[in-house]
Amino acid sequence: MRTLRTPAELRDTLTPHRRAGWRIGLVPTMGYLHEGHLSLVREARARADVVVASIFVNPIQFGPNEDLARYPRDEAGDSAKLRGAGCDVLYLPEAMYADDFSTHVEVGGPSAGLCGDRRPGHFRGVATVVAKLFHLVAPDVAVFGQKDYQQLAVLRRMVRDLDFDVEIVGCPIVREPDGLAMSSRNAYLSAEDRPRALALSQGLEAAARAMSAGERSPRRLEAIARAPLEAANLRVDYVEARDAMSLAPIEEPQGPIVIAVAAFVGATRLIDNRVMAP
Repeated sequence: MRTLRTPAELRDTLTPHRRAGWRIGLVPTMGYLHEGHLSLVREARARADVVVASIFVNPIQFGPNEDLARYPRDEAGDSAKLRGAGCDVLYLPEAMYADDFSTHVEVGGPSAGLCGDRRPGHFRGVATVVAKLFHLVAPDVAVFGQKDYQQLAVLRRMVRDLDFDVEIVGCPIVREPDGLAMSSRNAYLSAEDRPRALALSQGLEAAARAMSAGERSPRRLEAIARAPLEAANLRVDYVEARDAMSLAPIEEPQGPIVIAVAAFVGATRLIDNRVMAP
């Protein structure tokens, strides 16, 4: 695995592969990798001849009171994990933005509501950095996790609207044995808070069972998913049922829906979701 730090190194490395007609896969990350990230690398490995993973803690997707400064980092450990998962190129940029950087990508539609409202500017930062990576790597396929369901919808809309020639692949959420969605932010959880965090997946599971039993009301499904969060004394940010394709609010499901959840477990904000169909 080669570790590259500048756009010139990245282009010089990938251009011969591209000219040879090899498929290039991209897995963008912010590092502190867990099995969820590595499952994305393995999916890219199955779909491409050359796999590029990037690690960059993107400052423009963090708000002023969010956890940019303390976001966990482990460059050596991440490199070893990526090598074991079959990554060919690790891009660790020395810098992503010029000092006077002033160009951003705004994506409407699926960015409205949910984390888009609670984290103003977040998806602008995500879309901007991913657009830059698409420009630098020119991947044939890019792989993302479905835990960040709204992010995945935003990036799919960006690719469609701006005619990026890249296939977006979303991979299922990878969970701990007890059901907690894997996240780099799980490292923040105290021993006391860790069991309380299970309320997110438990609420979503309860809603899925209710829909399987015939419940169709989005508001009642939201209430079912919310109940374990309140019972665990979590600070609920949102629990919302949306159309699974467009992320538009719904009054009555016409097809698959996604219930998205965000809650604070102590000081740590976690997200989770579940796609379900009538």
